Amino acid sequence: EVEPQAAGSWVSILPPLLTIAVALVFKRVVPALFLGIWMGAWIINDFSLTGLWTGLLDTFQVYVLNALANPDHTAIVLFSMMVGGMVGIISHNGGMQGIVNHIVKWADSARHACLATASLGLAIFFDDYANTLVVGNTMRPVTDSMRVSREKLAYIVDSTAAPVACIAIVTTWIGYEIGLIGDSISKMDGLDGEAYLIFLNTIPYSFYPIMAIAFVFMVSASGRDFGPMLAAERHAQQNGSHDPDMDRRSAEEAESIQPIEGKPQRAFNAYIPIVVMVLGVIVGLYITGKEASSDIAEPTLQQIIGNANSYTALMWASLSSMMAAALLSLVQRIMNLEEVVNAWFHGVRAMLMAMIILILAWSLGEISDILKTADFLVSVLGDTLPAFLLPTIVFLLAAATAFATGSSWGAMGILFPLALPLTWAVMVAQGQAGPEHMHILYSSISAILAGAVWGDHCSPISDTTILSSLASGCDHIEHVRTQLQYAMTVGGTAILIGSIPTALGLPWWLGMSAGLLILWLILKFYGKPSYEPQTG
Repeated sequence: EVEPQAAGSWVSILPPLLTIAVALVFKRVVPALFLGIWMGAWIINDFSLTGLWTGLLDTFQVYVLNALANPDHTAIVLFSMMVGGMVGIISHNGGMQGIVNHIVKWADSARHACLATASLGLAIFFDDYANTLVVGNTMRPVTDSMRVSREKLAYIVDSTAAPVACIAIVTTWIGYEIGLIGDSISKMDGLDGEAYLIFLNTIPYSFYPIMAIAFVFMVSASGRDFGPMLAAERHAQQNGSHDPDMDRRSAEEAESIQPIEGKPQRAFNAYIPIVVMVLGVIVGLYITGKEASSDIAEPTLQQIIGNANSYTALMWASLSSMMAAALLSLVQRIMNLEEVVNAWFHGVRAMLMAMIILILAWSLGEISDILKTADFLVSVLGDTLPAFLLPTIVFLLAAATAFATGSSWGAMGILFPLALPLTWAVMVAQGQAGPEHMHILYSSISAILAGAVWGDHCSPISDTTILSSLASGCDHIEHVRTQLQYAMTVGGTAILIGSIPTALGLPWWLGMSAGLLILWLILKFYGKPSYEPQTG
């Protein structure tokens, strides 16, 4: 294949730059990615007038088609659809509501109501949308009765949903993230690794998501608040927290995941499919790894998992869990076959937009690869940019993109194809591509995920932020205003105490421990009790 004239030159950074600019201005990710791919295809056609038209056709017929024709990519799309379908079934068969019913019994004070809400946020870890809608709508009457403000409810819902979904081992996010990681790795010379295992290695470096979840529990358990949230809590303590108009709108939104009326709501109908999925991944990794290690006399567990095919394992696991959810619904006669298929389809449909963004992100990644965008950036930044600063720069870039577009998935889709090859190339250029420096790469990957979630939390146009407001029956601007100070506090701590020191070589557990201690001290000395002891 002939290399385009512009490959490796400054022109090669135009497609990602255009994508980011359009996303920031128009706050829409899909058109931004599409225009980036079109511009890249035009550059590959050497900027000719006919190339503008050919580039448009190539966008769809060559690059989108290539993205889908890759078997690993297709595996991720199918896995994500299946997990979505499984979530749809366990929402409708009452399994998810069963989990809720167990946790709600314990909420007998303002503090307990907040802790129960946060615990429920962790229990429904497999999908952020389902998490937001279920937790917000079910806990609202409970927190209202304990005079906890709607703003506090929306904060707890929002700050447990995406952070837990982006780092839990098997969720609707994981397929998407692994798809992007795997695609980026395939373009990085000298790095050989299994995408899923690289993802697992990044979890300890996910400072923002882990600290955000911990901070929710600190706030809930201590009964202390600061900033606008303190005012909202004290107002709710005196005046109660009701908003009939918001209640009506959130009830409409929640209809999509309502369990079938008059049928038993058994928690095991959700737990069993989830356990099947987690076990399915572990067993799948072991079986595929054992097959691939047949040439080794006595392979260690590390070698077996290292040689495993995570795409195959994820597909087996998602199919098994979906089948388990369907069988449980049919055997107990909670739903008939038609209702199961409809519930499955409803769940699949919820994943469609994410899959479109993912396919376009892969296409843009191929364009960047052909145009050697990473090579150009390395030639400019390779010797001057310290490798340890990369995770922080990536974190801030991801946060800004997610904040402006309101989409953490969009931010990941735009940044993964660009930031990962750049990080690796800078590490190679500075002689830091050995195993002892892998923490820089892990930090950069987790920085994209964490930055995207952080920007999403602060953004007034974010889908999860809007859903959290709706599900909690809280005024949207009030939710953003009260959550912002908490998100900024946690985000700042994550960068200064987590990302930068870890990239410089500090062990991740030390950064994490120090960050959590600092957040606790901020709450203890800066926060004030938000309600009088007799209600808590």
